Amino acid sequence: MQASHAWRGDSAVFDEDNLVSHAGLVPLLELAEQAGLSRLLHEHVRFVDERVTSGAANSTPKLTSIIAGMAAGADSIEDLDVIRAGGMKKVFGGVYASATLGIFLREFTHGHTRQLSAVLRRHLVALAEQTPVLDGIGERAFVDIDSLLRPVYGRAKQGASFGHTKISGRTVLRRGLSPLAVTICTETAAPVLAGVRLRAGRAGSAKGAASMVTEAINTAKAAGARAENILVRGDSAYCSGTVVNAVVKAGATFSFAIARNPAVDAAIGSLPDEQYTPVHYPGAVTDPDTGELISDAQVSEVEYTAFAGTRHEITGRLVVRRVLDANTQDPLFPVWRYHPFFTNTTEPTAEADITHRRHAICETVWSDLIDGPWAHQPSGVFAANAAWCILAAICHNLLRAAGTLTGTARHAVARGATLRTHLINVAARLARPQRRPVLHLPARWPRAEAWLTLWKAVFAT
Repeated sequence: MQASHAWRGDSAVFDEDNLVSHAGLVPLLELAEQAGLSRLLHEHVRFVDERVTSGAANSTPKLTSIIAGMAAGADSIEDLDVIRAGGMKKVFGGVYASATLGIFLREFTHGHTRQLSAVLRRHLVALAEQTPVLDGIGERAFVDIDSLLRPVYGRAKQGASFGHTKISGRTVLRRGLSPLAVTICTETAAPVLAGVRLRAGRAGSAKGAASMVTEAINTAKAAGARAENILVRGDSAYCSGTVVNAVVKAGATFSFAIARNPAVDAAIGSLPDEQYTPVHYPGAVTDPDTGELISDAQVSEVEYTAFAGTRHEITGRLVVRRVLDANTQDPLFPVWRYHPFFTNTTEPTAEADITHRRHAICETVWSDLIDGPWAHQPSGVFAANAAWCILAAICHNLLRAAGTLTGTARHAVARGATLRTHLINVAARLARPQRRPVLHLPARWPRAEAWLTLWKAVFAT
């Protein structure tokens, strides 16, 4: 591609007041309003005492401004100014400067973040009613819980402390903040966020997990799931008596990886070799000569009582997956590596293993958020960063819901970066023929059909 004109230094001027740089925000925010976002924010997020006079005034439009900025690609408070360019103020009301929004975020306390979490859950339920964002939740729902360590590089961040994380497969200590999040997905729908809680970097992985799992299960029920069809999954950090008891009390089933200990090792040792069967994972390859799977993964199971001797004692299935140790090449004396998980589902052993291993789908949500609003923890105030994380979750769910209204399978499961590029960050010229607002978008836009399908779905009523 080459420039078709002889441009001069003064040929580019930032002076167009009728140019809407993020036209996709129009249907996106209308969808948010139809799902009751402003009403929920007004009802649940209340400020009484202010550190800065009028710092928390007009909280609802300020919160929606932050969500709109995140949807347009902002990953810091300063970047929220993208919603003020050109004709954005002619299209939207209640547009605030980034400095004003930064002052507002610093007014948050722990109580306010809990109020915002309530909005996140209720808005997700409303989106599930308005759109197919949780399509198939009546048949089966998966609740996945995980945490991560977001690094920070200064001592000024409240709550920042050294926590354990893995880099290139090695456990290291790193200064940061630790969000704990819970997602909901179905067999056909991509994961959405039912809860986010920011914690200090040194917080244990399972801190607060029981209450978050309970809230997520209740959210899934409100969105149309039946308790017995909800499966809660996670790694060994969440296989604790309190978390498992919370799942059972809510009427759901669980599938958690379990840490190796003498009792677990004894149960694994009781399994004879002939009881192990190969696992046919999706995409597995078979040997053309023998017809056997080219895989050394095998599974078996045994009844197991976890947390014996405590008030959380429970009996379920210990499913053990074993694979050959890559460092051992002796076929006569194979060395196996064992990966057990504890569950109370009734699925056959091999299917239970495949279902359990899919809990890693929540990692796609982390990468999506890190490639967007979670790229930074933008404030030095802990509660402000906690609010930022929850607002990013609301934005994520809203983008995901908008993608399901485009009529394309690609956008229904696309990453946030793709949805922002294809649907949100589309420039348009605002015109008012006969005082009727019209957006003129680029001719031959490659995703025009999907964009217009979203527009018609939102403004059909």
